[in-house]
Amino acid sequence: MDHLFTGAPRPADDTRGSRLDAAGDLVRRTLAQHGLLPGTSGEGAAPQAPHDVQGTIARALAQAGLGGAPAAPADPIPDGAVLRTDTFTGQSGSRDCLTYIPASAARGVTGVVMMLHGCTQNPQDFAKGTGMNALAETHRFVVVYPAQARGANAQSCWNWFSKGDQRRDRGEPEILAIMARAAMAEHGVTRDRTFVAGLSAGAAMAVILGETYPDIFAAVGAHSGLPFGAASDVASAFAAMSGQGAEQTPPSGTSDLRTIVFHGTADTTVHPSNGAAIARGAGRHGPDVTVSTDDAGQAGGRRYRRNVTADADGTPLTEHWVVEGLGHAWSGGRPGGSHTDAAGPDASAQMVRFFLDPARPAT
Repeated sequence: MDHLFTGAPRPADDTRGSRLDAAGDLVRRTLAQHGLLPGTSGEGAAPQAPHDVQGTIARALAQAGLGGAPAAPADPIPDGAVLRTDTFTGQSGSRDCLTYIPASAARGVTGVVMMLHGCTQNPQDFAKGTGMNALAETHRFVVVYPAQARGANAQSCWNWFSKGDQRRDRGEPEILAIMARAAMAEHGVTRDRTFVAGLSAGAAMAVILGETYPDIFAAVGAHSGLPFGAASDVASAFAAMSGQGAEQTPPSGTSDLRTIVFHGTADTTVHPSNGAAIARGAGRHGPDVTVSTDDAGQAGGRRYRRNVTADADGTPLTEHWVVEGLGHAWSGGRPGGSHTDAAGPDASAQMVRFFLDPARPAT
């Protein structure tokens, strides 16, 4: 169960750990009964729809007292900064959105970064754990944090595994595109300065947005995520997350969408092969790509390996960071946010560098 869409970390105390194990067993039995675990088939029962499965997960978590990550305490808002909540509605429904406009934006907005949280998270939690608001103050960009609705997914996951949420002008991509366009219009930001990043299910949805809305987003940041079309239902989501998914052909040929990928070698929730698949899918840049380099280093107490593809001018088109010993957590994350690890390279800072100043070397 805790590997379905990004599970909550195991509690430290034995009592809560036992409740989590019991909840996991309940969900596994339910999925197996309905033929939704790899290698199983339901006997005498109709297959559950994805939302029915999510309901089972929610009930099991509630019984275990693990209904979701607690809201992270809000960071102080600097004088002159704005933190507001809006609701955006499209043909596919409505979602709330938290927007951070830094005080430094008074000197001019340099870009828009959409940040898609992972399962069991919310915008406040994700903002705290990634430290993106502080970077926004330094670099003068606006941060848009969409919020998944519990009615759309019981664990607050973006529905990256649903066919209806993998297409342009349909499902969640349609609503998220509306949010991005609104921020661009409000702050006078063009496509070349508009970016999207996410963690886990949020990273998978960020990749989907990059593929379906290349006219909006100039670059994608994917941390512990999955490639485009990795799954089409719950059963194939299990396979993809375990590294057994079939690699899909992206919807277009070459692409000018720049992509930065982070993945940990110790990620047991989303297999690291998925990060490599994202990088391969993003590397469709035609004959002007002349350089592919590999390097290695150490940052924040962890070693990493990095592959970079660049154009003839040396501007990075893809960066694939593999962080040794990192689990299913945001590398170099901040205290107080869920699914973060303070060790390792600062994924937030590296993504911002890649987005806003790609010619600047990683530090």
